[in-house]
Amino acid sequence: MNLVIVESPTKSRTVSKFLDKNFSVRASVGHIRDLPKSEKDAIDIGGGFIPRYEINEDKKEIIEELRASAKKADDIYLATDPDREGEAIAWHISEVLGLKEPKRIVFHEITKNAVKEALEHPRKIDLELVKAQEARRVLDRLFGYDLSGLIWKKVRYGLSAGRVQSPALRILVEREREINSFKSETYHIITADVFGNNKTVFKITCEEEPEERSSTENMLKKGRSGSWFVKDVTESEVKRSPRPPFTTSTLQQAASSRLGFSPSRTMGIAQKLYEQGHITYMRTDSVNLASTAQNQIVGLIERIYGKGYVEPRAYKTKSKSAQEAHEAIRPTDAGRENAGNTEEQKKLYKLIRERTVASQMTDAKLVRTKITATIKEGGIPDFAATGSRVLFDGWLACDIRARGEDVDLPKVAANESLTLKNIASEEKHTEPPPRYTEAGLVKELEKRGIGRPSTYASIIKTLYDRKYVVRDGRAMKPTDTGEVVSSFLEKNFMNYINDTFTAEMENELDEIAEGKREYAKTLREFYDPFHKDVRSKENIEKLTNLGPVLAKWKCPECGGPMTFKLGKSGKFMSCENYPKCKGARRSDGSVVEPNKPMGTDPGTGLPIFVLEGRFGPYVQLGEKTKENPKPRRASIPKGKDPATVSQEEALKYLSLPRILGIHPETSKEIVASIGRFGPYIMHDGDFRSLKKGDDVYSIELPRALEILKEEKKVGRRGRKKGAARPVFTKKKTRDES
Repeated sequence: MNLVIVESPTKSRTVSKFLDKNFSVRASVGHIRDLPKSEKDAIDIGGGFIPRYEINEDKKEIIEELRASAKKADDIYLATDPDREGEAIAWHISEVLGLKEPKRIVFHEITKNAVKEALEHPRKIDLELVKAQEARRVLDRLFGYDLSGLIWKKVRYGLSAGRVQSPALRILVEREREINSFKSETYHIITADVFGNNKTVFKITCEEEPEERSSTENMLKKGRSGSWFVKDVTESEVKRSPRPPFTTSTLQQAASSRLGFSPSRTMGIAQKLYEQGHITYMRTDSVNLASTAQNQIVGLIERIYGKGYVEPRAYKTKSKSAQEAHEAIRPTDAGRENAGNTEEQKKLYKLIRERTVASQMTDAKLVRTKITATIKEGGIPDFAATGSRVLFDGWLACDIRARGEDVDLPKVAANESLTLKNIASEEKHTEPPPRYTEAGLVKELEKRGIGRPSTYASIIKTLYDRKYVVRDGRAMKPTDTGEVVSSFLEKNFMNYINDTFTAEMENELDEIAEGKREYAKTLREFYDPFHKDVRSKENIEKLTNLGPVLAKWKCPECGGPMTFKLGKSGKFMSCENYPKCKGARRSDGSVVEPNKPMGTDPGTGLPIFVLEGRFGPYVQLGEKTKENPKPRRASIPKGKDPATVSQEEALKYLSLPRILGIHPETSKEIVASIGRFGPYIMHDGDFRSLKKGDDVYSIELPRALEILKEEKKVGRRGRKKGAARPVFTKKKTRDES
C-alpha cells in the first residue's frame, strides 16, 4: 500500500478518483505546525534565526492518523501544493512523522494525467523553497513583534504593524490625504445637438472646458448665432488584442470589477475549483499555457468560431520572480463550458474559461470615427463627436462583456453645413482622486513590487481585521486608527515601510528560494539595524493627543477645552482636564454618556458594569476609584454578546477565579478561571487549559488534579516536547537554546 498526503479533504477525494486500490490518500488539512502565537522566543535569534515550531492543537489527532497510515505504507508521496507554502507543509509533515525517504510530487492541475505524471517523477523536498517560506515567516514575526510592541506603548495597546501590511496601509492613507487636501475647481462642459443633410441629430462636445462662466457664456452666444459646418471627418482602423490568461493578481482584479468578489473570496472560490480538478493552480504569476492545453484551446476555437478566429499566442511574464515552468490559471479542460458546485464557482470558472480561450484568438478590428465641427465665423474652439463600430469581432466573440456598445455616427462629409438644434453648458467640478478599490490596491501593490500574488488577499483581509480600513461602497477607506498608525510609522520608520525597501526585501527572499542568498545572513542584515532602530525609539513621546478640536466643542462636563485622542473606535474628543474630568464627545460632537450599571450585586450592593477592554468584553464589580483602584473583573466568554449578559450571568462570571482546593503534595491553592486564551486551572504558576467537556464554573478538585498530572505539552519557550527540529540547522540541546 502506498500513501499520498495532500492538504485538503476535497483535494484528497479528487486525487483518489485517479488512483487504484494500491494507493491511500489522506489530508493534513493545511499546516500542522507553526510558530507559537504569542511568544517572540519562538525564534532563536542568536543561534541563527532558528524557529521553534509547535504542533497546532487541532492537528494532533490528524497527525496520529497520518502516522498510523505512514507505518503501513511502502512508499509515501507528499503531494501538497506546488508553491512555497506547499513545500513547507510537505517538509513539516516529513519532520513530524519522521519520514526517512519521502517522495515529493507536484501537479499544477488535478487531472488523471497530471497525477500519473507526478507519481512517475517524484523528487526530494526542495529545502531552498522551504528556507524561503521560513524566512518570510520569521521575518514577518520579527518585524511585527518589534514594531507592534512599540506601537502598543506609544500609540495604543492592541495595534499592530506588518512588513507588507504597513506599506499597503500607507498607500491607502496617502491617497486619503490627497483627497482631504484636494481643492475642487469649476469648469464647464458645452454640448450642441446638430444635424446635417440626412436630418439625423447627433451630439458634439466642445474640446475645451472653460473655467470662467463669462468665457462659457461668450461661447454659447457665438454658437447660437454662428453658421455650423463639418470641419473634418476622420476614420481609422484600430485593433484590440486579447489579454493574457489570468495570473493570481489579474484574476483578483477581474473578479472584483466584473463579479464584485473580494480578493480573499476569489481565492477561496478558486481553491475549491482547483481542488475539484476544474482549473490549474491558482497561485501563480505566470501567463504561460502548456502546449497541450494550447492545442486543445486552438481546436476548440476552430470548431466553435472557425479558422479565421484562431491565433495561437505565447505571452511573456513581466514579473521577475515568475517561474516560467508554472502555468497561468486556466481550465483543465477548456471544452467544459460549466464547472463548479455553487453559483459563485460557476461564475468564476466562466470568467477564467472565457479569458483563457480569448487569449488564443485573433485581434478584434474596429473603425473609429471622429467628426469635428465649428462655426464659419470662428472665435470658439472645435466641437467633436466620436464613435466606433466593430468590423471583425475576433476574441470579442468569446468575451462579449469586453466588447461594449457600438456608437454609430451619421454619415456626413467635410464642409457639409449643419443645423443647430440646441447648445447648452453644464457646470462641473473637478473631483479628488478616487479611493482604492480592493482590485485597485492589488494592481498598485503588484506595480510597486510590494508583496507577492499569493499574499495580496491576506494583506487586504488583515487591514480589515485590524480595523485599519473599512468599506465605503466598493472603496477602501482608512479609519482614524489606520491613519494614526500609518502616521506614526511614516514619522519614525519610513525607511522600513517605503516601496523601495519592501520591494527589495521581496526580491531577496525570492533569491533565497533560488539558492542565491543565505537564510541567516539575509535575516541578520535586516534584523540587526531594524532592532537597533526600534530600541532607539523607546524614549519618544507617547502619542496621546492628536490635536485640538474646533473651539465650538466644549467639554460637556466642565465646559473646558477638548483635544482629540485615539480610542478603540477611532478619534474622540477628551477633556483636557482628564483624568480629573471624564467628559468626552464622539468625533461628530455627540456626547459620550458615562457607563451605566446593568445591575447590582445583592451581596455587596455594588453596581455591575459591562465594559470593553484590551482583551475583549468583561464585567466589573463596582467603580474604579482611588480607594478601589482594582475592582473585581471577569471576562465574558467568547461568542457571548455583551449586550445580552444578564445579572445572573454577570454574577456567575464574577465568581471567578474559583479556589478549588489545596494540592495534596504542595499544599498550594488550585484556582480555576478564564483568561485571554480561554478557561484554565492554575497551580503554583503552572497554567493548564481546560479540556472540552470541562466547565470552569463547576470543575472540582479531583478533576483538576487529573489535568495537572498530565504531561505538559508546551515548554516555556513554546517548544513541543519531542517536536521535530527546524530546517537546515544543527540540533541544539535545551541548555544551548
